[in-house]
Amino acid sequence: MAKLSMFSLANLLFALIIFQCVISQSKLVTDSPLYTDSRWIVDGEGRRVKLACVNWPSHIDAVLAEGLSKQPLDAISKRIVSMGFNCVRFTWPTFLFTSDSLGALTVRQSFQNLNLSQALAGIQDNNPFIIDLPLRKAFQAVVNNLGANHLMAILDNHISKPGWCCSLNDGNGFFGDEYFNVDVWLKGLSRVAAMFRGVPNVVGMSLRNELRGSRQNVDDWFRYMQQGAETVHAANPDVLVIFSGLSYDMDLSFLGNRSVNLSFNNKLVFEAHRYKFSNTATWADHSANEACRITQDDMTSKSGFLLDKGFPLFVSEFGIDESANDATDESFLNCFLSYAAEHDFDWAIWALTGSYYIIQGKTNTEETYGLLNFDWSDVRNPRLLQRISTIQSPIKGPGLPGLRGTNTGELTNTGQLIFHPSTGLCVIRRSVFAPLTLGPCTHPKALWSYTTKKTISLYEADFCIQADGPGKPGKLRNICIDPDTKWEAISDSKLHLSSTVGDGKTVCLDVDFHTYNVVTNWCKCVSDDKTCDPSSQWFKLIKI
Repeated sequence: MAKLSMFSLANLLFALIIFQCVISQSKLVTDSPLYTDSRWIVDGEGRRVKLACVNWPSHIDAVLAEGLSKQPLDAISKRIVSMGFNCVRFTWPTFLFTSDSLGALTVRQSFQNLNLSQALAGIQDNNPFIIDLPLRKAFQAVVNNLGANHLMAILDNHISKPGWCCSLNDGNGFFGDEYFNVDVWLKGLSRVAAMFRGVPNVVGMSLRNELRGSRQNVDDWFRYMQQGAETVHAANPDVLVIFSGLSYDMDLSFLGNRSVNLSFNNKLVFEAHRYKFSNTATWADHSANEACRITQDDMTSKSGFLLDKGFPLFVSEFGIDESANDATDESFLNCFLSYAAEHDFDWAIWALTGSYYIIQGKTNTEETYGLLNFDWSDVRNPRLLQRISTIQSPIKGPGLPGLRGTNTGELTNTGQLIFHPSTGLCVIRRSVFAPLTLGPCTHPKALWSYTTKKTISLYEADFCIQADGPGKPGKLRNICIDPDTKWEAISDSKLHLSSTVGDGKTVCLDVDFHTYNVVTNWCKCVSDDKTCDPSSQWFKLIKI
């Protein structure tokens, strides 16, 4: 048999991963609302339901879900499912539901008012049923189609006045801003919550996206966010109520010593955002290992700590510019994915969008952060989907089978995955004598134990990983007392797994991208070199 190329092998692995995700998620929407159980989101039976979502904007000037001029609605929903997602964070502007004149506009009228004749023609071709619906009915139609495709929906109040988000002076940033009247906002929340009461795939409502600006303060945050939560719950007690933080949803640190007080329980979720540009100077001024440590420490202090306090965390926006071909974008995403896998939080990637009808006066604009290509016909970057595939499934939590969880959600043992964020795969063994390789993290032979003696052993077996010099494959042996069987996480990021070979020199786990076999090589990028790319040697031990 001819050797598989790196490209074909990677695509075969990716296809298998996505197939597993689609099969496991094909019947996710049930009649049971979701609840919170400590840091987990669970169904009515107490089983964990992990939100693995993609953002689909519907809050911009035309006030219609983007992409309907490019592809049929049902084809887009099915594409979301095929990419392994179980959920959509679907955005909406307050005025759509509080301004009766705006809400009554048809899709045709909205696009004509913006002189979007080309987009209107595309909608006529691809989604003729929606073109003469009022904008509110069009919004409902998209949500209903998501449900028909077994996709959960988080309805996100993204902005008040329709348009691109966000800036410090757009009048939408904080309570009391030009377009952010509290009473109008509460009216919008109430109307949307009531409209989707009894719609089973609408499982949550996010109260407001990216609070920001000179008015922002903690006291008003507590006062009004609690009012918003009570308003939503009164109108629709089934949905999760999701609280965003301050400073563009970067900061929830004020919850370290002050608690949200609500009249209801088991529905509160917090959300946070994180991009490379959230810490631009960090990634520009430091090595990848240093920048990753700084970023992860910042995430923990600003939002990640809430998991330890017993609250679910929904990282509702992250992503990278897929057009930039920037090494720091790649390093940021690898860093983020290692953190996401370790903490196993819920999330939504930005964004589904291949293009927009109009942004800030520019029509038919490409979204370089989009998962889909410009005409929404295909995936822009299959490798990115492979990289996020592991975090699409729950790694631990209540009600999961076997090692993945217990009825209480506590860790059952010391079983671990060796996650490689640059590929989205894990270290597996085909047999005791075959080379270690990368494969799906759901593979039954992806389980390991990191012992108190610093060995990485097969789960519930006596064989451990042995280093055998630079360029040589990692192998298994049954005598695990020599230095070359001891492994430690080194570098600022703690993402290099290192061992010592016979001459006393240090090597690290690495990947041969021609074969996807796991090898050892001299450790690279552990110094302060800002130009060095450590991605092939970044691995994270993930407890399950």
